Amino acid sequence: MTAPDSPLIEVRGLRKYFPTNAGVLRRKIGDLKAVDGVTFDLAENETLALVGESGCGKTTAARTILRLMNPTSGEAWFHPRGAEAPVDLFNLTIREMRRYRSQLQIVFQDPFASLNPRITVGNALREALRVHGVRAASELGDRVEELLNQVGLRPEHANRFPHEFSGGQRQRVGIARALAVEPRLIVCDEAVSALDVSIQAQIINLLMDLQDQLGLSYLFIAHDLSVVRYLSHRVAVMYLGRIVEIGSTRQIFEDARHPYTQALLSSMPIPDPGRERQRTPLVGDVPSPAHPPTGCHFHTRCPVVEERCRVNYPKESHLSAGHRASCHLLD
Repeated sequence: MTAPDSPLIEVRGLRKYFPTNAGVLRRKIGDLKAVDGVTFDLAENETLALVGESGCGKTTAARTILRLMNPTSGEAWFHPRGAEAPVDLFNLTIREMRRYRSQLQIVFQDPFASLNPRITVGNALREALRVHGVRAASELGDRVEELLNQVGLRPEHANRFPHEFSGGQRQRVGIARALAVEPRLIVCDEAVSALDVSIQAQIINLLMDLQDQLGLSYLFIAHDLSVVRYLSHRVAVMYLGRIVEIGSTRQIFEDARHPYTQALLSSMPIPDPGRERQRTPLVGDVPSPAHPPTGCHFHTRCPVVEERCRVNYPKESHLSAGHRASCHLLD
């Protein structure tokens, strides 16, 4: 899959630290470095997948970009619809940020927890339309019907409550709510991980169809590398708050250069019982982001570790067009 080069979001040096406290007075003793210097671009009509083990900072990075939490430092330049120049989302006040909320949306992992159980689906969609003022009051009913049709639901579903839907249907409602305000970017935070495989395929195909129809960009957070390979244009691999390798889907899956990426890919099952994949086991647990290892953060688990890996963090190597990785072996 190929994507246009026109940037939608440019993230530079994003950091999100959480203070750690101890003692009776709860004094700060350090920082938990959830996201530690993340840099990437996301183009229009592109899907960028963020992958990595649980706790590596994928969700925190995405929510910080959307200003659902404030960054510690960094920049996130967004190119709004109809604007001549990009804006730094991190320098906007809460009031200023509301102007761009409709263009930046999110679909959560748990569709039931993200929907208000006390109001119908139709009212939830109308509420989003009213808050952002993207439709006149007389058009709300038609827009709700249009949204439900767009995600594969029927107009009469507008009168149902969230508990009356299956998990896959609730996720369709979550997608409809994100689409209601005509966004340009949708963050999909493990949007299919809680669904059965057959339902996953339906939701993934729906997301791809919507991208073609509406020109959407996705920041897709996932653990399932098979889904990532099918859906994404590019892949960024995160480990302990940092991107260790980024490139096109083909580059990552066919020519992975970082040992951590290679280990992740070796864990993918092969849909052929007659074939076996040579696995690269990862020993030990992910270190705590409150006390990351010195040097390369991956050296405590790396199968090809060298002495310099324990001392210095590797510089980013440009391997080919759009393909970068941080590993001393690539110097």
